[in-house]
Amino acid sequence: MTLPTTTQPTPIDPRLIERVDLLLAAGGRLLGIAGAPGAGKSTFAQALLRHYGTRAQVLPMDGFHLANEELVRLGRAHRKGAPDTFDVEGYVATLQRVLSREHDVLAPRFVREIEEPLAGAIRIATTTELVITEGNYLLLQHGQWAQVTALLDEAWMLRPNDDVRRERLVGRHMAHGRSAAEAQDWVRTVDEPNARLVAGSSAPADVLIDPDDPEAWH
Repeated sequence: MTLPTTTQPTPIDPRLIERVDLLLAAGGRLLGIAGAPGAGKSTFAQALLRHYGTRAQVLPMDGFHLANEELVRLGRAHRKGAPDTFDVEGYVATLQRVLSREHDVLAPRFVREIEEPLAGAIRIATTTELVITEGNYLLLQHGQWAQVTALLDEAWMLRPNDDVRRERLVGRHMAHGRSAAEAQDWVRTVDEPNARLVAGSSAPADVLIDPDDPEAWH
């Protein structure tokens, strides 16, 4: 099933909203938004959050980045964003606590201005109806990442045009201090290998979405 939406996914297409409403009515809580780097996951998740308001909360996978100090210790700082540069065990444990609904859950948020996670920055209350988690590797079938897939009540995959996605990434890296040459090199050597991994090693999504093609509905 392919459900494309617009480049600016606000408002979310009513058919997608209906799908989420049915998920919630059936007792589901955890919606995953997956996709390659630069696919527009955060923007899409925020559009859903604007629609549902206080009924929803966004829980980004990026909050579970390992700290820069730990990445340096492990020798992985030069490829930050790869699957083994995240605390996947902590992410899985947090999702499990979210699904249990036994108490409020505190989770970290990734702060791009300092390129570090901030502990306890997101509170997910027991009364939160919809938790939207978004990230590159939600459907990755490698190692412990496969545990994430099993926890999702439903999973959507964003698949924009690759040229648009790469252009987005270069602009993002430049906005956070890299030169044009540095941004392009990072996209080529770090982001694109991760994008190929997402494309080739992810479990099938419940819904595929092209966020940049408003004419592709069928």
